[in-house]
Amino acid sequence: MSFNGTSNYIASDELRLAVNAAITLERPLLIKGEPGTGKTMLAEELAASLGTELIQWHIKSTTKAQQGLYEYDAVSRLRDSQLGDDKVHDIKNYIVKGKLWHAFENTGRPVLLIDEIDKADIEFPNDLLQELDKMEFFVYETRETVKAVQRPIVIITSNNEKELPDAFLRRCFFHYIQFPDQEEMRRIVDVHFPEIKKDLLNQALESFFNLRDIPGLKKKPSTSELIDWLKLLVAEDISPEALREKDSKKAIPPLYGALLKNEQDIHLFEKLVFMARR
Repeated sequence: MSFNGTSNYIASDELRLAVNAAITLERPLLIKGEPGTGKTMLAEELAASLGTELIQWHIKSTTKAQQGLYEYDAVSRLRDSQLGDDKVHDIKNYIVKGKLWHAFENTGRPVLLIDEIDKADIEFPNDLLQELDKMEFFVYETRETVKAVQRPIVIITSNNEKELPDAFLRRCFFHYIQFPDQEEMRRIVDVHFPEIKKDLLNQALESFFNLRDIPGLKKKPSTSELIDWLKLLVAEDISPEALREKDSKKAIPPLYGALLKNEQDIHLFEKLVFMARR
């Protein structure tokens, strides 16, 4: 199994090496990077390129590690016992399988995505150490051990909202997705807009990277926001001249609300433009 990118996903040489190294080492691949740089999409395209199933576990602030293994539905069993249902005698009827259980019992070698692990409680990664390391866990209610048929390819994403424990990091292969330079960004855009006018793309990329270079931005526009902006520019038939300015730092690009996502950055941008014009 090896990953070389896909027609829908432009992966750098470093990212391809990281994915293939994690597959070879049979360790989880921990991916960090700015929001919107394609961390989640990597798992989707990896599964598609390998022709295997993608099992997605999207983490929330309330998610517990146990939910990824299984949950015992005691409430349903109590209700069924009150109704005299015969299935109440088999506790297995009330074991709800989690994402890891589904990945472990898969007869192929699935891709398991644990998305945005840093959203959960600080103890969440530690609670999965044994399961991700040994690829097995014990079900206390049924007294059985669930072992992986084949070791899944585990992709873990993080937006760096909080630090992850050292013991967890030691078990992962780590890669940070660097923000694309202009040449790499052109290849990414070409996947989404193969027929975009070159002059429009040149001006849009210049405005985009100038915007990212503004010091003090709370959230720099990401790749996904550039794609949204270009989609609007094409839909509204914005001309390259509308983006062109001798000093592009003195011009507010049209539809800039697709790039800036909070009032602090918008006020900062407008203030800098006003000062530059003066």
